[in-house]
Amino acid sequence: MSGHSKFANIKHKKEKNDAAKGKIFTIIGREIAVAVKEGGPDPANNFKLATVIAKAKANNMPNDTIERGIKKAAGDGSGANYETITYEGYGPSGIAIIVKTLTDNKNRTAANVRSAFTKGNGNIGTPGCVSFMFDEKGQIIIDKEECEMDSDDLMMEALDAGAEDFREEEDSYEIITDPESLKDVEKALRDLGLPMAQAEVTMIPQTYTSLTNEKDKASLQRILDLLDESDDVQDVYTNWDEE
Repeated sequence: MSGHSKFANIKHKKEKNDAAKGKIFTIIGREIAVAVKEGGPDPANNFKLATVIAKAKANNMPNDTIERGIKKAAGDGSGANYETITYEGYGPSGIAIIVKTLTDNKNRTAANVRSAFTKGNGNIGTPGCVSFMFDEKGQIIIDKEECEMDSDDLMMEALDAGAEDFREEEDSYEIITDPESLKDVEKALRDLGLPMAQAEVTMIPQTYTSLTNEKDKASLQRILDLLDESDDVQDVYTNWDEE
């Protein structure tokens, strides 16, 4: 199956909308700190840290910056304690929105997220109000330009390793797993020397919703842009079909 990658488009909205590299570096830095505190500083024994490092490299974060972040987190027992908080709500015309945050100040984050929804004519809902419309899946993205393996061979390797689905997109290969199998599939492909642009758990909409009203499109984009301005926001998922 080929064509436009809706999954990658939604998942990478945060990265694409960040005007300054410094912002995404700050966000990844927090993820490194949390991963190290949860599982230690060795990526060989800490899958979460390994995936964050892969994400950092995909966003061109310098190796010395990554290493400093790991060392700081490993030796800083009194650093900021970050908490993961997920918000769910609706944009214009009922578009489902999930916002995952990593914050050391819940009140600040809640105020910023609520403000973004309000200014874009949306509203925050109760936990679970839209998440049932998404499936939690492992997602591996491989850049076609960096992959020398034939697509059919790559598909067979991925499926043999436990992947659920394989998609060939315009500029990448997308491999879907269940969350529990992500680590094994990622390791199997990495052992083959395949470069990963992304390997992490994501939220994939079960169905997509189109917007035909230009005002609604502008309002939804306003919500997404405001969320992107917050360093506390890690990921934003929607069921908006942008095609």
